[in-house]
Formats: sequence, structure tokens, C-alpha cells
Amino acid sequence: MGHCHHKGMIKPVTCAVITVSDTRNKNTDKSGQAIIELLKSENHSIAIYEIIQDDYDLIQTKLHNAIHQDHIEAIIFNGGTGISQRDVTIEAVRPFLQKELPGFGEIFRYLSYKHDIGSATILSRAIAGVANNRVVFSIPGSTGAVKLAMEKLILPEIKHLVKEIHKDLPERGKDIE
Repeated sequence: MGHCHHKGMIKPVTCAVITVSDTRNKNTDKSGQAIIELLKSENHSIAIYEIIQDDYDLIQTKLHNAIHQDHIEAIIFNGGTGISQRDVTIEAVRPFLQKELPGFGEIFRYLSYKHDIGSATILSRAIAGVANNRVVFSIPGSTGAVKLAMEKLILPEIKHLVKEIHKDLPERGKDIE
């Protein structure tokens, strides 16, 4: 299988990385740091890196702010995707998505089942979609889940996703090629 449809895009993507956790700080946020390192390894830039509490309104505020900054092209949330009462990232992010990418969560769970956590995958929630012409990902906060999502799904497709979003936007599409 070729990936020739990706070839035209060379511009790195400007990202926001937001860790949702009630317990982590920048010294203990291994998952957020892994996302940043993996993005930087492919020359993408990090415009925002924050750790926020698992709070519905706060998550929505941070997402709203990120998707309204001209230079931000992708937002990656990690954490807060489980099934406990405090896990509200999916519920906070989903209303912003004008277009959801159901294949992202489906394939993520398949890969998690096969390569990472087995049947515990049924507890795993992950979504992706488009909000205000930005690609938004919400993935579990475990280091294994982050590496799997980044290496198998996000990094191989992030440039392609941004290119597709921008291709018919006259004011933003010109600087993509």
C-alpha cells in the first residue's frame, strides 16, 4: 500500500498538547512529555503545553481557546478518558467536533487490544475529529496508550489530516504546500 497522497505536505504542524489529570505536574507527566518528544521528532512544533484538572468546563475552555488561535492546527488531549466519574474529557471534547473521525477510536481500540492491554480495551475511550478547522485528538493518558496512538495513528496521519482540512480554505490553504 502506498502513501502517495501524503507526499505534497511538507510543512510541520503546530500543536497544542493538553494533559488532563488531577495528579500530574510537568515533572511527572510522562505521557504529555512522550507526546511532545514524538511530535518534535518529526519536526512538529508545540505552541501550547498545559496540564489541567479533570474538569468539564476547564477542558471546554482550553479547547475553545486552542481552536481559536490562528497558528494552532492540531490539539492532542491525553487523560480523562476512562469510565470513572472524574473522567469527562470525551464528554467535554465531543460537542466541539463538527466532524468526528470514528475510525480513529475504532482502530486505536483494535491496536490496544492486540498490542497493549488485551480485553481491558473495552474500558478505553478515544476520539478524534475536526473543530473549527483544527484536528482534535483525545487519547487515554497511560504511556502505553499514548505511544500506541502517536506512533500508529497520529504521527502517520497528522499532516494529511491538516492538509485535508485546509485544502478548500482560501485564507489558510495557501501556506500548507
